[in-house]
Amino acid sequence: MGGPGGEPRGHAAGLIVPNYWLVKTEPTAYSYDDLARAQTAVWDGVKNPVAIRNLKAMHPGDQVLVYHTGDEKAVVGWATVVSAPYPDPKNTKLVAIDLKAHRRLPQAVTLAQIKADKTFADLPIVRQGRLSVSPVTAPQWKKILQLAGADD
Repeated sequence: MGGPGGEPRGHAAGLIVPNYWLVKTEPTAYSYDDLARAQTAVWDGVKNPVAIRNLKAMHPGDQVLVYHTGDEKAVVGWATVVSAPYPDPKNTKLVAIDLKAHRRLPQAVTLAQIKADKTFADLPIVRQGRLSVSPVTAPQWKKILQLAGADD
């Protein structure tokens, strides 16, 4: 069965193949640097039904790009999902997950760079700019890391 990140979920030597995601945050409210300082944080407050569905599809081990909105408009960091989805502690009608900071990207990848590259033509941030949690395909993930100088 295919995962929302465009990659098949499956078992290889007992491991689940991770999916890839992008989460958006306003850096003046909560930035990647805040996540890095905390090391692990609750990702909550998501109200859009599609974004909630995406949160519910996340699994521990999934990889996440952190995108700063506002003036920055760029992918700046890399995190990992470390919990299964659970009721949002502030509003149990919503869903939350826990993210662990992996690292800040060596170079931010701007929305302008993303929109200029055909690899990202179907990336939700290009098509649905307001969606706060969205899937990323494996080729898109690899290309973002390459553009950021962090391909590993």
